Amino acid sequence: MSRRLWRRGTLRARRAMERRTGFIAYLAVIGPGMVAANAGNDAGGIATYSSAGAEFGYTLLWTFIPILISLALVQEMCARMGVMTGKGLADLIRESFGVRWTMVFMSALLIANAGVTVSEFVGIAAATELFGVPRFVSVPLAALSVWWLVVKGSYRRVERVFLAMSLVFLGYIVSAFLARPDWGEVGRQVVRPSFSFKSHYLFTLIALIGTTISPYMQVFMQSSWSRKAWTWKTIP
Repeated sequence: MSRRLWRRGTLRARRAMERRTGFIAYLAVIGPGMVAANAGNDAGGIATYSSAGAEFGYTLLWTFIPILISLALVQEMCARMGVMTGKGLADLIRESFGVRWTMVFMSALLIANAGVTVSEFVGIAAATELFGVPRFVSVPLAALSVWWLVVKGSYRRVERVFLAMSLVFLGYIVSAFLARPDWGEVGRQVVRPSFSFKSHYLFTLIALIGTTISPYMQVFMQSSWSRKAWTWKTIP
């Protein structure tokens, strides 16, 4: 029965994609990737990037090239696994490695998500206090809004809200020009790697990787693609 429903959803998605062409078709499938990619632009990520820039300046810019390549490969791999199998990442781990490793994976994911959730509300409290809103007001309101969106909203509505929120990060581009950096030095540091075995350097490097390629992003990515019931022929 589930396979029949999955095939029926695949046919509907294929017909929808055939009616869309060009940029509209691209926008139709970019949603999961946009949400997963911008999930790294959370309070913990911003704090990590700010700390790295304040301590090391431009010297860690080169790390974003291999990190972004790795992120793109992981995201595409999860998307294709979701499309080809119609299953989420946890289901594939259970089928391939058994229940025990699935429990290990889900436990690690739970701990990571708990830490991320705490950092998000800390970021909300810090950001709203800049505008004079007490944390005792902003944090409960934010928690209630998230609860209502997840419990009462549909998947499509949640995805649209997250996509709309992703537009905020276009401010990064504007802020990069407003900061007026030395673009020549920026270019040199991007293509001229420098490395150090000092503990604080290695710790910051690991933090940059961890805040960019997070486990919950991959779980969401694959589940989202499998839920949409697309096939590899409908991927632009």
